[in-house]
Amino acid sequence: MGKQKLYSWNVNGIRSVHKKGFLEWVEATQPDILGLQETKISSDLLTPALMHIPGYTSYWTHAEKKGYSGVAIFTKEAPLKVQEGLGVPPFDTEGRTLIAEYPDFTLFNIYFPNGQRGDDRLQYKLAFYDAFLDVFNQYKSQGKKLIVCGDFNTAHKPIDLARPKENEKISGFLPIERAWMDKFVNEGYQDTFRMVHGDEPHQYSWWNVRSRARERNVGWRIDYFFTSPNLESQLSHADIHQGVMGSDHCPVSLELSL
Repeated sequence: MGKQKLYSWNVNGIRSVHKKGFLEWVEATQPDILGLQETKISSDLLTPALMHIPGYTSYWTHAEKKGYSGVAIFTKEAPLKVQEGLGVPPFDTEGRTLIAEYPDFTLFNIYFPNGQRGDDRLQYKLAFYDAFLDVFNQYKSQGKKLIVCGDFNTAHKPIDLARPKENEKISGFLPIERAWMDKFVNEGYQDTFRMVHGDEPHQYSWWNVRSRARERNVGWRIDYFFTSPNLESQLSHADIHQGVMGSDHCPVSLELSL
């Protein structure tokens, strides 16, 4: 049985992180699959240097709006199939979803919406959550082994952010968002970091740059790997890589024994 290393990272702009040692990090880390979110690039601006990392094939999806959103997958093993979007039109114009099917599992790489720009965006986020869960459950009903990685833009429990009390009325920690996370877990999907690390505190994946929060580790854990229950026996490790710089998020990882 071989080990499969998957990483997920909201890079907050692929061109920006590319200038901050991204290629060197990939070379040193050697993920088998790397899901990126918030690439903030359009297809006409993709250069060979951004697209072609030696040993990897890359897949991209872009927002209709320039310089916004976007996700990518770099993979050593070519997937059987890659789908852009959930296949639900209202949620497929912002370049938020890639679905890659492999022999051993199906990976959803998603940049979930941020709900902080007003009630309309919060409602869009909640509707996106529901649309995603419907599609994810359809795959589950076919007996697929499922992984979803990405920036969920919600801290699930009080342990998942440094200042829970102060953020109870802020999107990203609203009761209604957290209730959806509860619903997702109640469907049987497993937060792999918590499966491995239990209630280990002070483990965050995003920090506010403006307040220099990273230096004080005043953060939020909003980047996840969730798996379907039929992958539990193959879960080898999961982690958060807080020491990796280049973005306001750090990478998170999952290791499977396949």
